[in-house]
Amino acid sequence: MALAWAVTWLPIGLLIGFIVDRDGSMDEPWIGVGTFPGFLCGAVFGLVTGMAIGRRTLDELSLPRSGFYGAMSGLLVGVVWLAVVLASDPPKWAFESSVVGAITGLSAISGVVSALVARAMKSDVSANTA
Repeated sequence: MALAWAVTWLPIGLLIGFIVDRDGSMDEPWIGVGTFPGFLCGAVFGLVTGMAIGRRTLDELSLPRSGFYGAMSGLLVGVVWLAVVLASDPPKWAFESSVVGAITGLSAISGVVSALVARAMKSDVSANTA
């Protein structure tokens, strides 16, 4: 799950780099801007979902619930990031709040898409075995 979310979030980091640093003057690893939070949120989503649904599988989870678990994973990762940033830099509340909101929203969307992909994969497997 973590690797899938990291790969999926990679273009978002590149897009942010394209918008923020159009001339390439900043020495920022823009690929990491998308992949690191995507990996962490995917890992937390996998853990939270695994603990919450028990023996059931992701394809059996309702879409609103998978979106909720995705949002919770994004919120957890965002709050940890916020604590680290606030401990090291003076607060810039608008920026930090927007980052936590974006991570939470992307995680909710990724949670729903993960459940949809799991459902599609299950239906393909059952169609091929029949």
